[in-house]
Amino acid sequence: MDTQKPEPNVSDLSPEENLPVETPEGQLSVITGERDQLRAEKAELQDRLLRARAEFDNARRRAERERSDFLQFAAMDLVKNIVPILDDFERAFKVESGGKEFSRGVELIYQRLFDTLKKMGLEPIETAGQKFDPNLHQAVDRVEDAEADDMTILDEFQRGYNFRGKLLRPAMVKVAVRP
Repeated sequence: MDTQKPEPNVSDLSPEENLPVETPEGQLSVITGERDQLRAEKAELQDRLLRARAEFDNARRRAERERSDFLQFAAMDLVKNIVPILDDFERAFKVESGGKEFSRGVELIYQRLFDTLKKMGLEPIETAGQKFDPNLHQAVDRVEDAEADDMTILDEFQRGYNFRGKLLRPAMVKVAVRP
């Protein structure tokens, strides 16, 4: 009787150490290989999860920013349509009207409207005595004046406004120029 052990088949060997799988060392090698593979899969899945979370957070922030920009643009459009009404009020103040009480009432309505728009972000552009800035002012008239500094604003024909830091409407002004 031949009591020789048969040679192990190549498929029965663990891939790392070429040990027979039936041996404890071979089984340990197979289990270790599976563990390492599972660790790599886990790391890959965690990485994918972190990337998906980051993409989701970026999409959420982008949607919030777009919504905010849309609301700001909508508010800016509304204020732009109301600003001519402020101009009408200001022109009405320059004209003598019937009664003082009526004038006072109109003035209170104007002030309330102006304060509400100011709370929304409307800011009048200062022009009195300022230097002409083509980014903020529109020169409607140029007057030669030897006494005033060159490019100084002499008069304002129509008030200009900023809305939340952006130019809503430039001020229409009269500018002094040196002769």
